[in-house]
Amino acid sequence: MPTTAEHLRIALDGAWHEARERARKDLAHEKFAPHYTPETDKARAITLEQMRILAEHGYAAAGFSVESGGTGDAGGAVASIEMLAMSDLSLMVKAGVQWGLFGGAVENLGTERHHEKYVKRLIDLDVLGCFAMTETGHGSDVQSLETTATYDPDTQEFVIHSPTPSSRKDYIGGAAQHARFASVFAQLVTQGETHGVHCFVVPIRDEDGNDLPGVTTSDCGYKGGLPGVDNGRIVFDQVRIPRENLLNKYADVEPDGTYVSDIDNPSRRFFTMLGTLVRGRITVGGSAGAAARVALSIATRYAE
Repeated sequence: MPTTAEHLRIALDGAWHEARERARKDLAHEKFAPHYTPETDKARAITLEQMRILAEHGYAAAGFSVESGGTGDAGGAVASIEMLAMSDLSLMVKAGVQWGLFGGAVENLGTERHHEKYVKRLIDLDVLGCFAMTETGHGSDVQSLETTATYDPDTQEFVIHSPTPSSRKDYIGGAAQHARFASVFAQLVTQGETHGVHCFVVPIRDEDGNDLPGVTTSDCGYKGGLPGVDNGRIVFDQVRIPRENLLNKYADVEPDGTYVSDIDNPSRRFFTMLGTLVRGRITVGGSAGAAARVALSIATRYAE
């Protein structure tokens, strides 16, 4: 028979009790024990190792559709990430960037060709990525981002470029060390016309961790309270990627450079694209609540 405490836990867990209970069991692994690790490189290595353990247990599958190799349980995915915040906030942020932001952009803004190429691999951490939206000069003013993606019909490639110092991608989780790919938000330019911000998959490092030609990454350094998160900066200098690397669920560019979209209004198209990523923002709020509950529990025990 369940104890009173177990009944209470089930009730408080709500609809995603099973996801939360699974997280409790996974996080009972000795590698998830609380630790104080001020050395940045060591803290980052620990967080990546914890991520790999989660991947082995299929921790990220709930956040992706069945067709892409997941289980299609968005609520369970949010609950699972929230539980990480009760264990280690560095782990929560890094998992959120890899599976929620980078992975979410590929699945929600991409089409079948991207799903087949990337999603299963990023779930398993065979592909490590980052979410390159924020820029030095524009913060969260996404419509004003300056990074450009200019289409070259002669080679059927997009040229990703940082035209100004303020167009540097900044504070990007994973960009300092571990990410090999980035979902890059940039102004799409084709046939001399700008069509607003779109998202592209851009390789940024080789398998040995070296910056690829035209890509310059740098490290934001120690992050207070989140020592295991490798926030960094990215600058692009005429980096060429295949036309197919445009995440083209809502808009595409044909081989000759013609821009096509089922959403005629540029503002509506922009907000439709961003709306697909709202789960990541919900996760941040849920994780903050989870961390606050941990703090309240510690304070109460201390007061007693």
